Amino acid sequence: MPFILELPDQYGLVLAVATSTFFVNTLHVVLTSKARKASGLKYPIPYASNELAEKDTKAYQFNCAQRAHSNFTENHTSFLGALLISGLQYPVAAASIGAGWVLSRVVYAIGYTSGTGPQGRMKGSIGSFLTDTIMKFLAGYVSVMFALGQ
Repeated sequence: MPFILELPDQYGLVLAVATSTFFVNTLHVVLTSKARKASGLKYPIPYASNELAEKDTKAYQFNCAQRAHSNFTENHTSFLGALLISGLQYPVAAASIGAGWVLSRVVYAIGYTSGTGPQGRMKGSIGSFLTDTIMKFLAGYVSVMFALGQ
């Protein structure tokens, strides 16, 4: 028996937000590549050693860029899942919350790579944590409602 899933009219907004996250990843690639080149660290070295980062500002900034990118990829998959699930029932709310997450992740990336180190990520971190948490609870609610047939 085929399963037909009807998407809400505004689900395109959810897909637009999901697509925008790919460009946030590209921003991270650019920031990390720029920092790698400036530091002189060659592939496949994933991070500068603590000793080198303590002595070399460029190596430290590369570590910050690399960590910001890693943090994005650690959170990206669960965010996309929550966004796509939430959007099935509440597309405008999901897209709005998702846009807040995307903006927060850009602030996080730019802040972390600004030369202030981990402290620079705090504004983006707070925004992304709040929007991510709200999105996950909304996805949980939507999932339970679907499971209950409502």
